[in-house]
Amino acid sequence: MTPLPRDADGSDGTPGSAAALRSLFRPTSRPPPPRGPARPGRRSPPSRPPLAPVASRPAASSMAEPPPAEPAGREVRDRLSLWDRRPLPAAPLSDRQTDSVLELKAAAENLPVPPELPIEDLCSLTSQSLTVSLTAAVPESTEDVLLKGFAVLGMEDERIETAQQFFSWFAQVQTQMDQDEGAKYRQMRDYLSGFQEQCDAILNDVNSALQHLESLQKQYLFVSTKTGTLHEACEQLLKEQSELVDLAENIQQKLSYFNELENINTKLNSPTLSVNSEGFIPMLAKLDDCIAYISSHPNFKDYPVYLIKFKQCLSKAMHLIKTYTVNTLQNLTSQLMKRDPSAVPNSDNAFTLFYVKFRAAAPKVRTLIEQVEQRSEKMPEYQQVLSEIHQCYLDQRELLLGPSIASTVTELTSQNNRDHCALVRSGCAFMVHVCQDEHQLYNEFFTKPTPKLDELLEKLCLSLYDVLRPMIIHVIHLETLSELCGILKNEMLEDHVQNNAEQLGAFAAGVKQMLEDVQERLVYRTHIYIQTDITGYKPAPGDLAYPDKLEMMEQIAQSLKEEQKKLPSEASFSDVRLEDPDSCNLVKSGSSESLNPRHQTTISPADLHGMWYPTVRRTLVCLSKLYRCIDRAVFQGLSQEALSACIHSLLGAADSISKNKTQVDGQLFLIKHLLILREQIAPFHTDFTIKEISLDLKKTRDAAFKILNPKTVSRFFRLNSNNALIQFLLEGTPEIREHYIDSKKDVDRHLKSACEQFIQQQTKQFIEQLDEFMTKVAALKTMATQGGPSYSLSQQPWAQPAKINDLVSSTYKTIKTKLPSTLRSMSLYLSNKDTELILFKPVRNNIQQMFQKLHALLKEEFSNEDLQIIACPSMEQVNLLLSMSK
Repeated sequence: MTPLPRDADGSDGTPGSAAALRSLFRPTSRPPPPRGPARPGRRSPPSRPPLAPVASRPAASSMAEPPPAEPAGREVRDRLSLWDRRPLPAAPLSDRQTDSVLELKAAAENLPVPPELPIEDLCSLTSQSLTVSLTAAVPESTEDVLLKGFAVLGMEDERIETAQQFFSWFAQVQTQMDQDEGAKYRQMRDYLSGFQEQCDAILNDVNSALQHLESLQKQYLFVSTKTGTLHEACEQLLKEQSELVDLAENIQQKLSYFNELENINTKLNSPTLSVNSEGFIPMLAKLDDCIAYISSHPNFKDYPVYLIKFKQCLSKAMHLIKTYTVNTLQNLTSQLMKRDPSAVPNSDNAFTLFYVKFRAAAPKVRTLIEQVEQRSEKMPEYQQVLSEIHQCYLDQRELLLGPSIASTVTELTSQNNRDHCALVRSGCAFMVHVCQDEHQLYNEFFTKPTPKLDELLEKLCLSLYDVLRPMIIHVIHLETLSELCGILKNEMLEDHVQNNAEQLGAFAAGVKQMLEDVQERLVYRTHIYIQTDITGYKPAPGDLAYPDKLEMMEQIAQSLKEEQKKLPSEASFSDVRLEDPDSCNLVKSGSSESLNPRHQTTISPADLHGMWYPTVRRTLVCLSKLYRCIDRAVFQGLSQEALSACIHSLLGAADSISKNKTQVDGQLFLIKHLLILREQIAPFHTDFTIKEISLDLKKTRDAAFKILNPKTVSRFFRLNSNNALIQFLLEGTPEIREHYIDSKKDVDRHLKSACEQFIQQQTKQFIEQLDEFMTKVAALKTMATQGGPSYSLSQQPWAQPAKINDLVSSTYKTIKTKLPSTLRSMSLYLSNKDTELILFKPVRNNIQQMFQKLHALLKEEFSNEDLQIIACPSMEQVNLLLSMSK
């Protein structure tokens, strides 16, 4: 801490008792001590009033004399004045210290008056010095006050009588005060000096310790460097040792593959070596590793030599495996052949002979074969051995199965010589079992499939195909061929093959080939059937006996119905079944069911299969057989051909019926059977459209006629674009035309044409006379409108009211007499109220329209009297007459 600077009067600026005494006892006549130059901005302390004499008032004159100068005190004051003397202060103060001194001086100015000051002297103080209120008790006398003051100062026994004593005493007091004030600083200085000496001793000890530590550090660094060098050297030696060890191990590892050659050769050449021994498969694995390693390092010395030697060892091992496996399979075959020298076992012991023995021997060779299969993809030697084993196995199986399958197929053929479907079904079922058993037996020996097995099975299936094909190509019945297609396509391919496609792949190939042959035969026989039984069909008289056969069937049905009423316990007529001799389908005569169910209210004999025209029945039966047996494109072509032939035969039959009976019978016969065709081909979800391609030679013909013209001879040899030969080549190119034939549309077209002809014929039959009359009237009106003479219809001889009456009466009578027979024929052929109504509605509309035109004409041209003579029936009468009720 920096000690506070003393003031110019020798004090340190700190308020206290010493300063107060110094101010109290300073004589008034004593000149102030010299002060240093005043600092700027620093206030000088206020002057104090002079004190009265201490001894008594009368002594004031003697105390007014100036005392002698004190050299010691002045020297102190002079030295103190040098502390802040400018411009070279001995102890310069900082701004903060200066401010502190000023604050202390300002605080000292307001100090209270000392209580020991005599009351007499209070009046000599200025009012400024009395700012603090006096709270002390006023002493009793001045003497007591002074005594107490000197007692405090330790001067009870001394007396000051002269100024010299006073100044001497004052100098002592001042010196004592100065010493008292500096004692604490000296004490602090001595205290700090002791600390300094201790610090110097500690510093010396620290320096000595640092020197020792520096020496130790140098020694440590030296030892550490030596240790690190030694450690690095050891690490380098260890590293080199590890590298040498790794190199030695690497060399040893590489040499181990080469060293195995002698061990493997010794084992392979050993007469006691067996492929079933425990060490054979590990030796084989080691041999594979050696070959793989040497093959992957062609840069090694003696690489070709060692590779050849290892390959030779591998060949020996493969030869041992192959020999063992082949001998095992051949021994099995020879044992089975010895048991049956004819090699033709029956079906009862075939499983025992051909499968149980092989399955029992399978574990003996399966382990070796599995090892070969696992390595077959890595080395060609294994693949070759595996292929040879496959071939040996399949040869042995073929040697055993071939005669057995041939004998079994021959036996089945003899058992089902007349039933082709049963023969195909039993033969295919037998081959299915053979294929499945062979695959299962193959899996007992091998783990990976081979295409050679399917080749063997295809070869075995071919024996069945060779027996069945000659029979198939001689089948002539469409039913048999269609059933064969169903057996091969549905039962074999869809049921068996799809459920086990992996094992029956070879069988599927044979069945598909057989199915194609059956389909080809079916298509061929269908063409012949269409040509002979549909197109070339010559109807018998009974086939054209319409409507007699329909009436007969209706009478039979009516008689059966009457008998049923008489015998209620018997089966009702609705349960009587009529069987179609040309179809396997049964139809309930009391129901509305046929090939395609139709809603009908009554029974029509024409709806029974037996009552259909034979070509219609044959066409529909043929299409139903073909629909699920052949491809859709082939079916479309055959269906178009069959329907066209059927329509052609129906047209011929309708013409014959029209000639033999009536035109109505022929038309209704055609309409009925075209409706049957239209309904029965609807369930076939196929397009009956086929595309035909033709060659149009019209342009070629025109160009040929043009070039043969004599006028073009001169243009034969022209060398320009007008050359006749070039024009012939360009213009005479034939064109290829495509056109589509739709059988369904042909049926609809012929049905529409037949219905229109029936409507026109019936309309003409009923109102032909009225139509001729209206035609004459229209011609007469046309002549009048085109400038001819005017006319009066009632004056025409052919339009007299009486003649019109005869005409109307005749027409009404014709309708009344012929309409029931027409309705009866429609009901007999169609037997469907809706169909009859649709067909008869245009006829009724034509009749109604004719009578409406006649009524309008009569009202326009004739009077009321003439109308009464004509007596034309009203529209209500006509509608009542045309009602469908019988």
